[in-house]
Amino acid sequence: MSLAVAMALVTLAGILAGYRTAFVLAGVSALFILISDLPMAWFGLLISRIYGNVLSNWLLVAIPMFIFMGLVLERTGVAEHTLRACQRALGGSAAGMGLSVVIVGVLLAASSGIVGASVVLLTLLALPRLAEAGYGPRLSSGLIASSGTLAILIPPSVMLIVLGDQLSVPVPSMFAAALGPGLLLVVLYLGFVLLRSRGLPRAGREVPGGPLAALILLRDILPLVLLIVAVLGSILTGLATPTEASGLGAFGAIVIAGLYGRFRPAVIMQAARETVVTTSMVLMVMIGATCFAAVFRGLGGDDLVRTGLEAIGGGPWAALIVVMAFIFVLGFVLDWLEITLILIPILAPVIVLMDFGLGLTPQQTLIWFGMLVALNLQTSFLTPPFGFSLFYMRGAAAGRLSNRDVWLGVAPFVALQLAALALIMAVPGLVTVFL
Repeated sequence: MSLAVAMALVTLAGILAGYRTAFVLAGVSALFILISDLPMAWFGLLISRIYGNVLSNWLLVAIPMFIFMGLVLERTGVAEHTLRACQRALGGSAAGMGLSVVIVGVLLAASSGIVGASVVLLTLLALPRLAEAGYGPRLSSGLIASSGTLAILIPPSVMLIVLGDQLSVPVPSMFAAALGPGLLLVVLYLGFVLLRSRGLPRAGREVPGGPLAALILLRDILPLVLLIVAVLGSILTGLATPTEASGLGAFGAIVIAGLYGRFRPAVIMQAARETVVTTSMVLMVMIGATCFAAVFRGLGGDDLVRTGLEAIGGGPWAALIVVMAFIFVLGFVLDWLEITLILIPILAPVIVLMDFGLGLTPQQTLIWFGMLVALNLQTSFLTPPFGFSLFYMRGAAAGRLSNRDVWLGVAPFVALQLAALALIMAVPGLVTVFL
């Protein structure tokens, strides 16, 4: 077991040193096969596991399709068009301006699932309007970063696809389970905005009302809403698998771009190239993580983790809290994909055997644990020093936000994330209600 500990430490050191995660995971796995008493046949085992778990896994086809869908909506300006329409409809007061950022964050999350695109769009379009409405740089930065980060939790989310694959539970169940936590976060964000916007002056312009304004708003957002309903509805009702629905979403994004007169072959090709790059990165990390998990278990790492969690006083709940705290701390320095692919194959078999007294089936326990991990990993996008949403926002803000403003601005929203995590931990029904 000492070799398993050494393997984990060497891997963490290599990642923190800045080397490519995929190559660190694969290289450390090969190194520890050579220096341990594992037979050379393990190299053949790794090849078969890579083929079976990654290369021939048709579920993973949904990842490039959903990425492509989001990139098309973002690159063709469809997402920006929808954002401007919602801002016009809700931006007549300080509270309305803040609420519109959250609502548009939800729409972008459900249509693209790409955090970077959501945060950048919200920063470019909403930051000046929030300033006009009287929002300070700290509140504005926290609201934009947290609303944009909803894209990693609200389906269709690439993170939920990867989590479902690693937990060996159906992805439609993961999507359905994420609806409760997603709605909870949205309610917490909206309540916080209403509380903080009290006393702020009205925004500098009134919003035209009447039937004509309602029709214009419907025209501007209906295609995107229909695409979201078609993709998620087909998955949740069982009419299509996630892979099939992802193809529908990619095709629908191109059709919507054409309806808005935004279809350009060069833009579509650019989105396709970026999809290939992003998907290649994800699959390379998955291949490396598959090698790491196999060798780590071969060295007795899973027994080591089980023994360590059982040794924690307080029973299963104390062990779960320690796991969540560990993931939260790792989120300060590691990416969600690295944490998911390294830890979930090790922790999930241990967690599912624990009795939390909640009356959940083993599969429901895995889904509940997966949602806790997902919400925890979403928080990692907001935590300095390596929170990706903070980098995206500061880059798009072009010097209008300082590090101090950003870090202090996201602090209340990180607290809301942790409050939601505690609620879901205490009330699993928030996860299982839509299953």
